[in-house]
Amino acid sequence: MSAEANAGKALTVTVEGTSYARIPIRTRVVMPGDDLDAFILEYAKDAVQPGDLLFVTEKIVAITQGRSFKLDTIKPRKLALFLSKYVTRTPYGIGLGMPETMEMALRECGTPRILFAAAVSAVTKAFGRKGDFYRIAGDKARAIDGPTKGTIPPYNQAVVLGPERPREVAARLKSLLGGDLQVAVVDINDLGGNILGSTMDKAGEKRLVAILKDNPLGQGHESTPLGIVRHT
Repeated sequence: MSAEANAGKALTVTVEGTSYARIPIRTRVVMPGDDLDAFILEYAKDAVQPGDLLFVTEKIVAITQGRSFKLDTIKPRKLALFLSKYVTRTPYGIGLGMPETMEMALRECGTPRILFAAAVSAVTKAFGRKGDFYRIAGDKARAIDGPTKGTIPPYNQAVVLGPERPREVAARLKSLLGGDLQVAVVDINDLGGNILGSTMDKAGEKRLVAILKDNPLGQGHESTPLGIVRHT
């Protein structure tokens, strides 16, 4: 467990008058075929305390579920090539702004849903409204990760889909670690975040988004895919 915040991040934050530590846990790179439960026991079991909240990035959950695909194995159709041209790329995440990630969105969400999301988004963007594409396409589309300059190899040449059954994963990990804590599977980047599944209620998830909104685990080579939220 790291005793320091990642570069450019703060170790503590105050939300609604309460101070929280956000403690990053440094690990090795998760690889396809790794067992998530064994990985969590190796790196988190001795780090968590009663009352903590362990947050796990969605990417390592998905990778251990076999949901990482090498770029050279993905053959985008013409529709993916066309739609990806209209997606805004950012330094924090390529999203569906490349043919390979758009192709995987078409497969994950279905062509009709992606086309409908794209059509609505094209209209509402003209009126200055943003975000409708992902609101309609849903969490599966939002959670798709493509490579960026800061992506750790071998995932700088891969597309990683969102995790399956994240709420069930969170419940299982809570039981694995002894139960006297909370667990959340999170999709957090420098543009914002979502809780994909957790052992908390909606109010707790909303509070967690506020606690993590500055992305304390970072966006590049930090090798901290796990973190702990702890009252200070």
